[in-house]
Amino acid sequence: MRLLVLGGTAWLGQHVVSAALKRGHFVAALARGESGSVPGGAVVVTADRNSPDAYARVRTQDWDAVLDVTRHPGHVRSATAALHERSETYIFVSSGNVYADTSIAHQNESAALLDPLSGDVMESMETYGEAKVACELAVRDSFGGDRMLVARSGLIGGPGDTFDRSGYWPLRFSKPAVADGRVLVPDVPELLTQLIDVRDLASWLVDAAENKLHGTFNTTGETMPLPQHLDVARHVAGHTGPLVKARQHWLIAQDIEPWAGERSLPLWLPLPEYAGFSSRDSSAARAAGLTHRPLEETLADTLAWERTRPEARQRRYKRHAGLTDFDEAELLSLLS
Repeated sequence: MRLLVLGGTAWLGQHVVSAALKRGHFVAALARGESGSVPGGAVVVTADRNSPDAYARVRTQDWDAVLDVTRHPGHVRSATAALHERSETYIFVSSGNVYADTSIAHQNESAALLDPLSGDVMESMETYGEAKVACELAVRDSFGGDRMLVARSGLIGGPGDTFDRSGYWPLRFSKPAVADGRVLVPDVPELLTQLIDVRDLASWLVDAAENKLHGTFNTTGETMPLPQHLDVARHVAGHTGPLVKARQHWLIAQDIEPWAGERSLPLWLPLPEYAGFSSRDSSAARAAGLTHRPLEETLADTLAWERTRPEARQRRYKRHAGLTDFDEAELLSLLS
């Protein structure tokens, strides 16, 4: 198989390239090269997708599949225009953020979507879902329903998660902020979570390219209550200290952000308005071959990777998630 990855230097893209190379496929990665390196063995095509001639070196060749992870509709429109006669399939990695209603649990791919972004560029994460909707429509307009695959991913985790959402809890449980080992956790037993290992998603995307799979699929991890997820994180970290539970109204009153960002608690989302955000129905993808390694393996591997990072690492603001030791200790003192 000849696979063209538009990207290939960032986290998911690297795993897709690596998985395809391990199976003996020819892989080219078109990227600026600013997000990281392309795995060895792939052909590197250095190009800026904002340039009018971005696809000049790949549009003269035939591809079994093109895989795209962008969030900018203009990138998709230019890529599909250049490659719709050169590729059998266009695989677009979208997001569960495309859905209009986040309050209803277990919705499938037929659920209503947000209105598409009207412009070519996503200027802010506030319009991430709308931008992904516009990207999906651009793929469909060019390739049609029988030559496209849309993977609406849920939260991705695993080693290399610089967004901190899958690594925060194992790391926090392995290094509590206070001497007696107490750890602050959200008290939302009914909140569901879905974490898909980046390696499992990448493998399925390569499977889809090999099998010429078409259609739209929710691609999320196993659905489980947040307390169960936290129990797994505690186990892999070896944590035996007390859990200090805080109800969501108290967390909101203390200006704790849900999900991500500075001074946040990853995986926590307010209920009832987000009851469906991490509980999408992915049965269609599982029927099409999507498999999941145990969450314990994902979190253990993520913790091992976290422990290799510099202790005083600096993160870009919008990629930071979790509480500092100082903030956690302060919040625990308020609850004691």
